[in-house]
Amino acid sequence: MEWSRSKKSKEMNSAERFDINSKESLEEFYQIIIEEWKVNPSLTVEWRKGKKRSNAQNNALQVYCKELAEAFCDRGLDMRRVLKKEIDIPWTKDSVRDYLWKPLQEVIIGKSSTKDANTNEYSKVYDVLNRHVSDKYGFSIPFPSRDYHDH
Repeated sequence: MEWSRSKKSKEMNSAERFDINSKESLEEFYQIIIEEWKVNPSLTVEWRKGKKRSNAQNNALQVYCKELAEAFCDRGLDMRRVLKKEIDIPWTKDSVRDYLWKPLQEVIIGKSSTKDANTNEYSKVYDVLNRHVSDKYGFSIPFPSRDYHDH
């Protein structure tokens, strides 16, 4: 069971996150909601299916964006050649994420923020982006794994 606040705390902030992944965590969540409702009978509860992307996946995305940016730059494929023809703009990790990854992610999984992606959704976006880069520019950057970070 995973909580975004200390289990010792009995008061909820205006926004809390609970990961309900067992009968025990479901029952504890239910009790907290009942107690909160007794204090403030105006609550809004939202939920999301699936597990949120992990910190390791987020870190891997950052490494991938950095490496793809470097690979584009090493091949003389600045942003002008890939996206806009008017100005010479070198790639960065942030520009890869903002101009390539996020627009594809929004189309493919319907989520604009990388924080909202579930654990299995990064691979869907990577597969499309990697195929495009490979087909159009002739190179591929593997998506980093834990094994990759250990070396």
